[in-house]
Amino acid sequence: MSAVPDDIAADFLIEAQEILDRLGEQLVTLENDPGDSQQLNAVFRGFHTLKGGAGFLAIHAMVQLCHAAEETLGLVRAGKAILQPRHFDAAQQSLDWLQRMLDSVAMGEAPAHAPATLVAQFDVDAPAAAVAVAQPATAPVASADDGMIDDDEFEALLDQLHGTAAPTVAPVASVQAGDDLIDDDEFEALLDQLHAGSAPGASDGAMVANNTAPPAPAMNAMPAAMPATAAAALPARPAPRGGDAEQTIRVDTRRLDAIVNLVGELVLSRNRLKTLRTRLRDEELDRAVSGLDIATARLQSAVMRTRMQPVGKVFSRFPKVARDVARTLQKEVELELVGADTELDRNLVEALADPLVHLVRNAIDHGIELPALREACGKPRSGHVRLSAQQEGDYVTIEIRDDGAGIDPERLRVKALEKNLIDAEEAARLSPEECLQLVFLAGFSTKTEVSDISGRGVGMDVVQSRIRELSGQIQIHSDLGRGSRFVIRVPLTLAILPTLLVQAGDPVYALPLARVMEVLHAPASSLRWFDGQAVLDRKSTTLALVDLRQWLGLPPLLPPLLTIVVLQMGEQRFGLIVDQVRGREEVVIKPLPRAVRGLRGYAGATLIGDGRMALILDVDGLRAA
Repeated sequence: MSAVPDDIAADFLIEAQEILDRLGEQLVTLENDPGDSQQLNAVFRGFHTLKGGAGFLAIHAMVQLCHAAEETLGLVRAGKAILQPRHFDAAQQSLDWLQRMLDSVAMGEAPAHAPATLVAQFDVDAPAAAVAVAQPATAPVASADDGMIDDDEFEALLDQLHGTAAPTVAPVASVQAGDDLIDDDEFEALLDQLHAGSAPGASDGAMVANNTAPPAPAMNAMPAAMPATAAAALPARPAPRGGDAEQTIRVDTRRLDAIVNLVGELVLSRNRLKTLRTRLRDEELDRAVSGLDIATARLQSAVMRTRMQPVGKVFSRFPKVARDVARTLQKEVELELVGADTELDRNLVEALADPLVHLVRNAIDHGIELPALREACGKPRSGHVRLSAQQEGDYVTIEIRDDGAGIDPERLRVKALEKNLIDAEEAARLSPEECLQLVFLAGFSTKTEVSDISGRGVGMDVVQSRIRELSGQIQIHSDLGRGSRFVIRVPLTLAILPTLLVQAGDPVYALPLARVMEVLHAPASSLRWFDGQAVLDRKSTTLALVDLRQWLGLPPLLPPLLTIVVLQMGEQRFGLIVDQVRGREEVVIKPLPRAVRGLRGYAGATLIGDGRMALILDVDGLRAA
């Protein structure tokens, strides 16, 4: 790589990753509708922009691969070639190679070149007169006096700035224009003017004007004289003032994390003051704490919004994932994305990427049938997978739905018995809904052959564990022969967690409020026992009970009137017997103490209003223990 400042290289990596994420979706859209000239232009600009930035950083492997794709797309845009299936395959494989190259650059390593066979796949051997895309009617070209240039002139100007895009182009510190030299700052200003003048949409792979300017592209020499229309396209750059100033800035995420941590400490201090207020009963103190409470809540909300990102950042990669998996398995699949603008804490967006990829691949591999089999069952040849997100209060629900074969609960029961994952007595008690949960057992699989797509089912237990680590839950719904649904529910943020505080003995414990359905009181005499399990008959249902004192290893205590917290675990509910309910409190999650780290049933720790530490309980771990 060239000796460029680290901040420029970092900006390139961020912008390049965003372009790659968009290109996967854009290529799938273009493949489904090759006549979409707007999508063709977007894909072309994506590769073009990547090549320019990579050239400036002397990432020759990336320049070479992007140039091959760009050349083919350029011929198609000019109506001199048509895109073949092999071109789309090559473009999608190129995205995988470009991702590896970016990963290498991020680690400070020189990226490997793509195979020559992949580059050769971009060769065009179609007749020169073939028209690939229905070109829209040509709009009148504005004159130089209007200060405008059309798309072709703008692309020509970019080509002059980027050079001939030869893979061996090397970056230079300064660029000669005629007899004068321009420095890096002047060159960046020139790029800013070009980008502001063209104002391409974010979806076409170019940088948006109010974001950080992209890294300067590689070039050998500035052309001595620009075309008149190009020169007219460079308006004088106005000085920023008032509303003309940039509306967005890039901030290191570590700074945001530090601010969130400080807000968390402020929330803890507020909770402590609110507790002291009830004891001191001072009117002036009460007013001051009330004002602090309101200000802290507003600050907390504002800071959390700065870390929110749309789940579309993850969703954008799935059209490519679905296409690649379907082609490998020789299946036909349509992927529908809904609610991509739903926002989540950025840490959650990143953490959900791998579980969602696994679930989407599983839906296509295990769920969607082969086209011939679907037709024999009276279904369309093409399967349908729907990935949706929706905010519900302080939580976001993400659903992966397919119209495939569904999951047979009886088959799951038999497989679990064969693998000795459950005993015969337990298997007999399982309802069909409970049988579906067996897919989350480690080592469970219903497939008899090994698949490169999703192995032999290994990994669903990891998916569930990962969701639980995010203070979320995952549920399975299936209708045999009609399809399956995997529903994930996670909090908007992991920094602040609404909880219900309970006691068992002297210690205080916190339960995630989203898992609490209700609190009820029942006479101890109303309990029944079934196979050693305490149950409570209520509203025509039988509620299994867990005694928190017994779970903690404390001496049993059954007062005449029991306090029971009803908790939700997937499709099931169970009751947790506690000594006392203290009330609701927002807490800041802290790492577990070493003494209980890794133990089932504990999800974290926090400090509560009276200054004591409280352990946050994992609802699923309580029921499974």
